[in-house]
Amino acid sequence: GRERAAIAATVVTYRSKSAIRDVGLALGVETALVDAVAKDHHWFDSSVRREDALAEWLSARPDGGQALSGADLRQLNQWLDLSTQLMGFPRHLSQHVGGFVLTQGKLTRLVPVENASMADRSIIQWDKDDLDAVGLLKVDVLALGMLSAIRRCLTLVGQQRGAEFRMQDVPREDVATYDMICAADTVGVFQIESRAQMSMLPRLKPRRFYDLVVEVAIVRPGPIQGGMVHPYLLARKDPANVKYPSDALKQALGRTLGVPIFQEQVMEIAMLAADFTPGEADELRRSMAAWKRTGGVHKFHDRLVGQMVKNGYTLEFSEAIFKQMLGFGEYGFPESHAASFALLAYLSSWLKCHEPACFLAALLNSQPMGFYQPAQLVYDAKRHGVVVVPVDVTVSGWDCTLEENKAVRLGLCLVSGLRQAAAERITKARTESLFTSTEDLALRAGLDAGDLKALASADALMALSGHRRQQVWDASALKPAPPLLKAAPIEEDSLQLPAASEGEEVVFDYAATGLTLRRHPLSILRSQLSKMKLMTSAQLHDLPSGRRVSACGIVTARQQPQTAKGAVFVTLEDETGSVNVIVWKSLREEQRAELLKSRLMAVYGIWQRDDGSGSKDQQAGNTKGQGEVRHLVAKRLKDLTPLLGRLGTTSRDFH
Repeated sequence: GRERAAIAATVVTYRSKSAIRDVGLALGVETALVDAVAKDHHWFDSSVRREDALAEWLSARPDGGQALSGADLRQLNQWLDLSTQLMGFPRHLSQHVGGFVLTQGKLTRLVPVENASMADRSIIQWDKDDLDAVGLLKVDVLALGMLSAIRRCLTLVGQQRGAEFRMQDVPREDVATYDMICAADTVGVFQIESRAQMSMLPRLKPRRFYDLVVEVAIVRPGPIQGGMVHPYLLARKDPANVKYPSDALKQALGRTLGVPIFQEQVMEIAMLAADFTPGEADELRRSMAAWKRTGGVHKFHDRLVGQMVKNGYTLEFSEAIFKQMLGFGEYGFPESHAASFALLAYLSSWLKCHEPACFLAALLNSQPMGFYQPAQLVYDAKRHGVVVVPVDVTVSGWDCTLEENKAVRLGLCLVSGLRQAAAERITKARTESLFTSTEDLALRAGLDAGDLKALASADALMALSGHRRQQVWDASALKPAPPLLKAAPIEEDSLQLPAASEGEEVVFDYAATGLTLRRHPLSILRSQLSKMKLMTSAQLHDLPSGRRVSACGIVTARQQPQTAKGAVFVTLEDETGSVNVIVWKSLREEQRAELLKSRLMAVYGIWQRDDGSGSKDQQAGNTKGQGEVRHLVAKRLKDLTPLLGRLGTTSRDFH
């Protein structure tokens, strides 16, 4: 009960965006300017951008900043100065994503507890690190969206096969699944779907479950900062020649070929090579698990390095081990955590490989989740042969479903603005008898003007009214009728409208459902893009490394990992696939607006391919077959968003 359990808290501190908003509000800066300045900042901005940025913001004002008085300028400078000073200060207490504390007696006798914002929940008023300092046990329960997706997928598979299908029924060590993983064909699966993971998969080439455990753990700031990735990949190519400093350390590092990848291994090294007690090793683990905020790994340097040298290990090796421990202070994984994640990665990969239609439906029914938007999931599934059919008010339920031919029928849950209660009334009325017209649907399902507009905008009334323009016309013509006239539809002449163009239909599809089953927007624009010598993902695919190329696509993701030294990774989508773009820090600063604000981006740069062994395929004389890791290193960016017209697209940025 709530007397003995409460959720752990985290102290949220000011970053550039939140500091700008709160200080601007306090000083009475006009809301539009505050919004514009805040949106121009991201997590990687360590301070508030000033001179040139201020000129850019002011030029966006209707008067170009000309009407600003000296007092106005002083207020703006004060605003930016105070925002910079405020960064790093505590802002508010927030709820930890999965941590809570359990006690035998009343929790309020140990720590102050308050009501959380959600009903029937309690939250401890201390930061989670303070709980650790006083010795209270924090239990983490990860509520992963992929668990819901896997459960839904297993249910769909069972329905298709006519018998219950459970997690333990998924075959282990499936060759086809590992082939798919090694090819980095992992859109939508758990953990190994990010750009960094997709780049690592062809290099590490997982062929068994423990390889996935390592894969999940090694693409983390800790191993990357600690310099563990390259040594592990080299050792993996020739495991027979891996040399261990001692038989004792072989016991700790044998399963990862001499490279410490997990927190437990660091503890083992401390005990085996530096004579740490189990309690001291656990204290070392705690200092690593605290990460940047309160990490105290440095205090172990003299004891650990000195004792390792005393026990016969070289100073160079001892310092290298400590450097790797410092890396874990930047976020490293326990082996047990990595194994749990690897299990979900394998299960989701197997389902994607062998039951792609069920997997797509389950992912769509579990939104929002994961790294990709529904549009990218649908495009990827269609490229793998999955048939996807549109929302149809005469057959669609709330969730996406599988039809007898294994086609995925999009559900009413994807229709923007439609309430689930209205969808349930539609399915209930449909079981009584088929709908004969849009008016019949509205009367029997009790739909209001908002429900009908949402359905018509999503092209869900085609079976009743024809093309989308006609659907919108018919829906808008229906007004609430007096009780005496609700018994039957009113017969009257209808106006027949011409159908919209394909481009307009695609725009409406994105606006209403976030995706389209018609041609990809760039397929419609391809003739224009070809005249600009902009290539498709498919055209780039087999080009040799080092070639100067240009490409264009809808921006679907922007990432800047803390270990990337300021580089931004951008994913562009076109009608043939995706192009992975690397934007170095210098270009990020030079073309910040094009990088961060473009929805349709052209990239001019150098095409690079890696054969998976770390050598460029061009150097090896290969131009086909082995270039598994492909990316475009940007030299110049161009914002082509105006070509999209009214098409609304979204990207997943800096998550």
